[in-house]
Amino acid sequence: MIRRAILIAAGRGKRLGPHTDDNPKCMVQIGARPILGWVWHAFRAAGIEELIVIRGYRGDVLEAFARQLVPRVEFVDNTQWQTNNVLLSLACARRYLDQPCLISYSDILFTPAVAQAAATSSAEIALVIDREFRAIYEGRTQHPLDEGEVSDLMPDGTVARVGKRALPPADAIGEFIGLCKLGARGAATVARTLDALARRYDGREDQPFQRAAAYRNAYLTDLWQELIDSGIPIHPVLISGSWREIDTEQDLDAARHLVESSPREWS
Repeated sequence: MIRRAILIAAGRGKRLGPHTDDNPKCMVQIGARPILGWVWHAFRAAGIEELIVIRGYRGDVLEAFARQLVPRVEFVDNTQWQTNNVLLSLACARRYLDQPCLISYSDILFTPAVAQAAATSSAEIALVIDREFRAIYEGRTQHPLDEGEVSDLMPDGTVARVGKRALPPADAIGEFIGLCKLGARGAATVARTLDALARRYDGREDQPFQRAAAYRNAYLTDLWQELIDSGIPIHPVLISGSWREIDTEQDLDAARHLVESSPREWS
């Protein structure tokens, strides 16, 4: 059973404008709850008991709310959140990759059923991938389809490619939503890989890594692709909708409509 989740919540989210002037992105309100409230609600339904929060922008606000919401919560500081990206945020929490866990972006919300599907996957490394991702991009002019973290599969059903512009969206089978599951061996593999990357890029963080122009700006999907390229199998957890990314004002409106229009799915 997975009891721990790691939330990558260091960034600000400038494209949400005044909504993040005083609050971190995961504190933006969606209906009855902020994003973090929806995420924790889904995590609890999946059996998660402990939350590790990687914080940066307005970490004080985030901590005050999270301590009221989550019985067991710990915080990790990404002191360089203004100059690095998602992968190096995760590296700040490397010591917590010592047991099975879920890892999630903090600017997404997903139903309890999605969290349960991730947590119960038998794979050591599993990415939640939405097959209906194209529908989410309809009318999404502020965050177009070519910015999606699209993916496709190998003939054996494992993930072949994943990431922004990893392949043409027309050829993709889905989009990685930002939620993944690591089993015990999967967590150990990710921890060892983060250690190896830290050694490789020590003093060279401006050098390219996978699809990132600089290692310091690498995404989580660059880590997944590195593992795939080295022969580590990564499996999909295929879903059909039931989640949203909140990156812009348009996304905010769409997410609010989603939770209001299907309350049973989100309860």
